[in-house]
Amino acid sequence: MADKEKLRLDKYLWAVRLFKTRTIAASACDMGKVKFNGMAAKAAKHVSVGDEYEVKTENRRWRIKVTALLHNRVKYEEAIKYYVDITPAEEIQRLQYQASAFHTGKRQSKIGRPTKKERRDLDDFFEPE
Repeated sequence: MADKEKLRLDKYLWAVRLFKTRTIAASACDMGKVKFNGMAAKAAKHVSVGDEYEVKTENRRWRIKVTALLHNRVKYEEAIKYYVDITPAEEIQRLQYQASAFHTGKRQSKIGRPTKKERRDLDDFFEPE
């Protein structure tokens, strides 16, 4: 049973769905994007209940507190029961502001390339008679 209580940090972060793959979780640890007590945490560090981690993912910064150990990846609704999100309020507000200013990639109306109809009208205009 003692062996079952040992859980690597990269496996835990993957299991609670903060990272898409365990490899990405391990590289985040290697790059110093996961911190325990203000210091970079290695992927092989053993996770304990009550530990608090600062995790920087692609989309946001998390502060989580481990409430239980999770050895296998489960669906999101189950995974969120294994940690508590203790991210400061100002970080959450910053994320909401960024989301409102997020560019969707769609071009704004009447800016950029002409529409098909506008293109036909231009062709008609420039066609020699």
